Order: sequence, then C-alpha cells, then structure tokens
Amino acid sequence: MAASSVTAVDDPYLFSRMRLAESLHREFPQDGELVDALISLPRELFVEPASRFRAYEDEALPIRFGQSISQPYMVLFMTRLLRPEAGLRVLEIGTGSGYQTALLARLKMEVFSLEILEPLYREAESRLRALNLISGIHLRHGDGRLGWPEMSPFQRILVTAAPAERVPPALRDQLAEGGVLVAPVGPQGGAQHLSLEEKVHGRFKKVLSIPVRFVPLV
Repeated sequence: MAASSVTAVDDPYLFSRMRLAESLHREFPQDGELVDALISLPRELFVEPASRFRAYEDEALPIRFGQSISQPYMVLFMTRLLRPEAGLRVLEIGTGSGYQTALLARLKMEVFSLEILEPLYREAESRLRALNLISGIHLRHGDGRLGWPEMSPFQRILVTAAPAERVPPALRDQLAEGGVLVAPVGPQGGAQHLSLEEKVHGRFKKVLSIPVRFVPLV
C-alpha cells in the first residue's frame, strides 16, 4: 500500500495554507519560487496563539506591543521589489515576529535584522532558532533608524515600519552603490506610501510609490 499523504488531521492548517498558496500563485504568476518559499514557513507559529486560526488568511494580524505581522501578499510584494538574489546582504529594519526575516533567509540572502523592542527581539530569536531557520540571519536589539553601520554597506535595505516623514539618513548612507531600498513612509493614520528607490552614482532614484498602511517606525 502506498504511503498516505498529509491530511487535515495531521496538519490542521493544510487546506487554508493550500487556499492561500493558490491565491498568491494567481497574484504572482511569475514568482512561483518566491510564493513557495513563503508558504513553506509555518505562519501560525509567527502570530499570537489567539490568531492562529487566521494564520493563512491574506491579512495583517496583530502581534505584541502594538505591532503586526504583514499580510502575506504585502510580504511577497515587498520582497519582490527587493529583487532578491542569493548571497546579497540585506538590512531589515523591524524584525517583529521574524516572519519576513525568515523569508529573506530562505531566499539565501544574508540578513541583518534590527528590532528596537527587546521582548520582540528575544522572541524572534528564540522562534527562529526553535524552527531551525536562523541560518544566514544576524539579529540585533537596537534602534533601526541608526542601521548597522559596522556591517554596511548593504545591497538591499527593507524597512517594515513607516518613518513619519522620510527614510532615516543613516539607512541611505548604508546602502551600497547600485542597491535597492524599500520602505513605507508617512505618519500613522495619515497618507503613507511604499517607496522603492535605487542608489545610482550616489543619488537616490525613486522607481515606485504606492499607497499603503503600516505601523510607525519607533
């Protein structure tokens, strides 16, 4: 008799995960590898226990200290904007639960991630280690607005919370020539936009700007 496949009894999130995978493959038809990398992450373990039944809904969910885990669509969209490539060094501002961090590492990028809220930093580190997802990830408790200067320059910078007015100058200084920076900008409750910029000959060229809503960069 052939070995039985995984069932909903073995994995209570199986069907909801499959539905999300189908939806994301439709939204990102040219990015199957990226979608598969995200779906392979157990999102239910990156959210609060009370929200686990909603883990594979395509929406943002609250985590501790007024923070949130972005909706899977937005995580994929921002990652796609980064133009991920194996071996690139990426600075992530706002580790949060570690979900985006784990995806970047799954794509074989070397990730340097900063989290200003120490309890979140410690939880993310513990979670990533327990899930054996820590390879290629460097975590630090600190002020993301200052970046990680001693490890710069970075080929990619991803900011996962919104500075009120502009991307902090220290982050711009730490982006390598030819690099890409993706960040939401704007006040909480006001007009925010997701910006994609490239550094060309020392100057920043804005490539994309679309309306979004993110928690503030603290």
